[in-house]
Amino acid sequence: MTVELLEKELNSDKELRTLYLLYGEEQFLLDSCLKKIKKRFGDLLQGINYVIIDETSIDDLIYNIESPAFGYDQKLIIVKNSGLFKKDGRKKQGSPVQEKIAEYLMSTELDHDVVIVFIEETVDKNNVFEALSQNGVIVEFKELDELSLVKRLKQIAAMYKVTISDQNVKYLIEVSGTNMQYLINEIRKLIEFAGPNGTIDKDAIDKLAIKQIDSVIFDLTDNLGNKKTQKALEVLNGLIYNKEPLQKILVTLYNHFKKLYLCSIAVKNNRDIASSIGLKPNQTFLVNKYKRQLNFFQESSLRKILEEFVNLDYNSKNGKIDLEIGLKSILCNYC
Repeated sequence: MTVELLEKELNSDKELRTLYLLYGEEQFLLDSCLKKIKKRFGDLLQGINYVIIDETSIDDLIYNIESPAFGYDQKLIIVKNSGLFKKDGRKKQGSPVQEKIAEYLMSTELDHDVVIVFIEETVDKNNVFEALSQNGVIVEFKELDELSLVKRLKQIAAMYKVTISDQNVKYLIEVSGTNMQYLINEIRKLIEFAGPNGTIDKDAIDKLAIKQIDSVIFDLTDNLGNKKTQKALEVLNGLIYNKEPLQKILVTLYNHFKKLYLCSIAVKNNRDIASSIGLKPNQTFLVNKYKRQLNFFQESSLRKILEEFVNLDYNSKNGKIDLEIGLKSILCNYC
């Protein structure tokens, strides 16, 4: 089942399924669906109509399924990071507990007085997964692509009678990153600023949205490429003022210039840029930004800057140079 279909089902009056497996990287939407399931139960009393199970207590799962919810119509069992969906490639069979639970889920007709929700970060398609696929609902919460993010953020703004263009939503994503929880925090702040029947424009985003470090590094690199030494140093000082750890700044700068270097090789060899620099599906909009910045740098210059970052990391850890001074020195030397 898709995330959208699950959300639609949970928002309807349709009775809850007995078995769910929810997994994936998009934790905000996963948690949102879990909250909707919990809301159906009203008051949840731990140990009575609400049970939480993890890897340390997974042996108690069947017992809790079969124990009645005294005084309540239904029981909710949350099984989180259980280890049930891990597969050992060296073994044909799963662990004894995996085999036991897979067989139980395959052979037992579960009553509607219990709802079991498995929550995992990642899953392997082992015997427990197969049992759930035949008798339950499996939903993977993938990170949203840009179009999906735009659609959801515009819907949230519309709920408060606030408008924002596709272009400005995309700009907000560029500035604040693709994490759904973080974006919702930012859009709510902008909605409050715009007020009912208001409009969120680029100026408001520039004033109010908190830039993620990756976005700030793009600004720094633009200034560096345009030989604007003072501006590049101002951006760096801003990161330091906002208490970003110097080591994190160094690593982020290194990773950014490494992607630029790989991008230059991909362009030269007519390869796909997104896969060459390791962009996630919801980050493909960054390809044009990397290509634009390539106009500022020669491949040899990028390689030299990477070497300087590596040397700075080594020398700073050995007490030969202060990390902040070293970073500023690299920026000034390039300009």
